[in-house]
Amino acid sequence: MEHRQSPRIEGQLPILVYKKGLPVGTGQIQDASRRGVFIKTDYRDVRLNQPLQLAFRLPEPTDSQRTLTGHVVRHSEHGFGLDFDGADNDHQAIFELILWLNGHGPDPTDTGRNHLH
Repeated sequence: MEHRQSPRIEGQLPILVYKKGLPVGTGQIQDASRRGVFIKTDYRDVRLNQPLQLAFRLPEPTDSQRTLTGHVVRHSEHGFGLDFDGADNDHQAIFELILWLNGHGPDPTDTGRNHLH
């Protein structure tokens, strides 16, 4: 049984992965909470506790780019989990991300054929 401090919101939102300010990969947010996100990606050059940045655009209402920083807390063949704890993030960006994902969750008819691996 998982014990989480905040609930996960599933969703699908494209992101760019940055390491030390340089773009290194692409992916998609699979789920998010106010504490972190899981990124579905083919990018594999990640280590536990490594700091990474994510850049994304929320299509509505302003179409403005947001950036979040965190550290890797887990990784698998499907992607990695990033924790925001201890990072200097704009909490408004996290709130807007969760709010947007909550209103634009995964398509129940999607069979997974178009997902990143």
